[in-house]
Amino acid sequence: MTDPDGINNKPDNTPGWRFSRAFWTANVVELLERAAWYGVFVAITLYLSRILAFDDIQAAVISGVFSAGLYLLPTFTGAYADRIGFKRALLLAFGLLAAGYGCMWVLPAALEGGGLATYGREVAFTGLRESGLKWLFIPVMLLVMVGGSFIKSVITGTVAKETTEANRARGYSIFYGMVNVGAFSGKTVVKPLRLSMGNRGLVVLNLFASGLTALAFILVGLFYRSKRERDEEGRSLAEIWRALVAVCKRGRLLVLIVIITGFWMVQHQLYATMPKYVLRMAGEGASPSWYANVNPAVVVVFVGLVTQWMRKRTALTSMTVGMFIMPLSAFCMASGNLIGGSPILGMHPVALMMVVGIAFQGLAECFISPRYLEYFSLQAPRGQEGLYLGFSHLHSFLSSVVGFSLSGVLLDRYCPAPDKFPDAAAWEAAKQHAHYIWFVFVGIALVAAVALIVFGRVTRRMDERAAVARD
Repeated sequence: MTDPDGINNKPDNTPGWRFSRAFWTANVVELLERAAWYGVFVAITLYLSRILAFDDIQAAVISGVFSAGLYLLPTFTGAYADRIGFKRALLLAFGLLAAGYGCMWVLPAALEGGGLATYGREVAFTGLRESGLKWLFIPVMLLVMVGGSFIKSVITGTVAKETTEANRARGYSIFYGMVNVGAFSGKTVVKPLRLSMGNRGLVVLNLFASGLTALAFILVGLFYRSKRERDEEGRSLAEIWRALVAVCKRGRLLVLIVIITGFWMVQHQLYATMPKYVLRMAGEGASPSWYANVNPAVVVVFVGLVTQWMRKRTALTSMTVGMFIMPLSAFCMASGNLIGGSPILGMHPVALMMVVGIAFQGLAECFISPRYLEYFSLQAPRGQEGLYLGFSHLHSFLSSVVGFSLSGVLLDRYCPAPDKFPDAAAWEAAKQHAHYIWFVFVGIALVAAVALIVFGRVTRRMDERAAVARD
């Protein structure tokens, strides 16, 4: 039943599409937050280099830390959200996000001492290249990082608390749909802004994100009411820290995390390397933000089919299939520079093969991600599955730091910014080996895939020995 304020006093135990006001509010603001985040993040390395004049390596390291924090912090901020209540946590989160994105909008103009009209259409600021003032971006980044970390834990927590066993599957299907709609729409808006405004669009994009998160703040304040939002028995930060230490001490889990990091290092190049690589190799008319949407589209279409197909196979078998798809993905990305410059199906070869490679990435994710969570949960002590799963994404923390940093080094070495060269001929000569970047990731993916096979065989023998010892 629902009271006049829209608060469920009793869970509805009938399967259906009727959910509390808190549930629907949480899902709507999740869509807004994902649109804001993916719109900004798919272009973050371009913003850092073209607007704030960070070089490729600096931009990559900053972006990697940015991404890594969002995978490490949610378990800790989630514990704090349990203490203060979900509504307060969401208001805090969206307040930080709106402020952070807003600062990303005004920071370049403030540092240059001019308004947005001073931005060139295709020429980035150069006055900040030698200035330490551009590092003011770091505290701004922390606002977005901390705000975003609350969202990851609180929204999923709300879905869990506002559903019952009867309608939980539908509740999470709605949540998953909102995430993907938000991700798709956020990335889609980037190209129109760049086409109409040039590099200035990379700045105005942050105003778009700030507006979406400010709207989410208002919606939470007006409509989010739940009597089950506070968890007085939530785990303390000390307990969570001890659990993190325990996960790191479990050799099997730690090795698996490191192996799967190889997959995510390649996957993260969707944001670390791909945008700059495509624009430099295929031209400013390319659409890296739209190409990035191929990944979630493939996942949404195929994840159910792949899961059904592999249902009788072990989690490690499914993961291994996906791991061997990743080298093929990276090779496709490399091959665009080997084909030549003539358009294929109306697309530059680099752009076309990038899309093909991204599609294979999405397919690999269908084999890996769901079964990885399954395997990880089975390794947790009974009763601590949820706590352990909170650290299941440590691979993304590691791959963000290492993968983004490696991307910056490789871009600087094999596909540097064209403005580093005296003329177009020098740039044309330099980019002949740009595809070497993707060969490095072919190697990383192959090593990770082989390592997973070895891991599977070793752990199977260990389990067999343990079973014999018990008997």
